[in-house]
Amino acid sequence: MIVETFPVGPLQCNCTILTDETTNEAIVVDGGDGVDDVLARLNARGSRATLLVHTHAHIDHIYDVARLRETTGGRALLHPGDLPLYRALPEQAAAFGLWPEARAIELDGELRDGDVLAAGSIRAEVLHTPGHTPGSVCFAASAGDGTVLLTGDTLFAGSIGRWDIGGTSREDIVASINAKLMDFPHGTPVVPGHGSRTTIGTERATNPFLV
Repeated sequence: MIVETFPVGPLQCNCTILTDETTNEAIVVDGGDGVDDVLARLNARGSRATLLVHTHAHIDHIYDVARLRETTGGRALLHPGDLPLYRALPEQAAAFGLWPEARAIELDGELRDGDVLAAGSIRAEVLHTPGHTPGSVCFAASAGDGTVLLTGDTLFAGSIGRWDIGGTSREDIVASINAKLMDFPHGTPVVPGHGSRTTIGTERATNPFLV
């Protein structure tokens, strides 16, 4: 499994492409605000995006999924708890004064807790982690040896996501992290929705919201 993470858009959201090295099938996570960059990286590897999945529906993570889907033919998926937020993309755009062409489309399906997504040998389990938004999810992705956690805006290096912008509460986001993420092994890599990578062990030992 090739894991390629890069920041996209004005808010520097981390997009991650998971590519199976044998089949070249790929899962694009939070690629909705960096379509040109995503396409360039897919083309450079000869990868085919079969799934376009999102950790949540804040506009910097999902803004241009319509164009990404139209271009790649991948299936666009989101947790149903964030559908109201997704349908309000134009209002989100107006609030930031950015993304004037934001539009919501009918997505291809839902992400549910415990679902396992597949692309070639890659398996990515959906972990519902409400708190940053009601429908926030993380992904535990593996391809036989080792797991990487894609935590969106739920867990950051040394911090957690905001809970005061349409989510639930600080207690909920911490409870989600403790219930769904903290049991992974110490060395499990964590790729957050913004900023640098970390590990579960580092966050378990030093994150001020969790210790």
